Amino acid sequence: MALTPKTPTDLPANQSKRKETEAAQEEVLMREVDEAVRQDEMSEFMANYGKPLLAVIVAGLAALAFYLFYWVPSREGPLEEQSETLTRALDQIDAGNLDSGTSMLAPLADDGIGGGKAAALMLQGGIALQQGKADEAAKIFAAIQADDDAPQAMRDLAAIREIAATYDSLKPADIIARLKPMAVPGNAYFGSAGEMVAMAYLEQGKRKESGTLFAEIAKNDDVPDSLRGRARDMAGLLGVDAIDNVEEVLEEVGVERNTPPAE
Repeated sequence: MALTPKTPTDLPANQSKRKETEAAQEEVLMREVDEAVRQDEMSEFMANYGKPLLAVIVAGLAALAFYLFYWVPSREGPLEEQSETLTRALDQIDAGNLDSGTSMLAPLADDGIGGGKAAALMLQGGIALQQGKADEAAKIFAAIQADDDAPQAMRDLAAIREIAATYDSLKPADIIARLKPMAVPGNAYFGSAGEMVAMAYLEQGKRKESGTLFAEIAKNDDVPDSLRGRARDMAGLLGVDAIDNVEEVLEEVGVERNTPPAE
């Protein structure tokens, strides 16, 4: 049987297939070599660093176990004790036994932690104010502000209480500088801080700034109604309209608006 000789057009096709096969074999070989190199590198890494790495992992697990099974429960115990102390002190304060309440708060105010200590100091400051000891109360509120472990919200409240206790002895500029960052809508203490800042503006003769701030307080739904009412009155005296909803204001003051009879 005679073989049909390949034509010149068949040769390039065969060479192309052969090159593709060789390229595929070379790629497989390179993958195997690369995998072997990686295995050697991993073996060398584990031989050199395996024990230290294992020690780090074990130490991390031990730290996690300590946190879950010792640190959290140990923190919960003192926090519960602080809560009970505050509750008993509040009962005494509500009953009018201010001296007894102060005595109960003393250990927590001296040796408490975080929010518990700040709350105890805040109550002591409130008792001092109620007893007419403004200077002593101001010192207590200042101590809360200086405590980095106290929650920021309580430190801000302490600043407001301190300035309120010593308002008459402070310069208007100092009051504005300290409270202006909190005298903005959206801040939890906008109403209280804003009222004192607005009064300080008024003492400086800045009627426009004072009236504008009073109007903002009066229109803010997050501010207590009693404070909104005072702010609305002050804004009106300063010539600033602080009423958006007449019906709402009339309802607040207990006045029914008469409607004209139908014709």
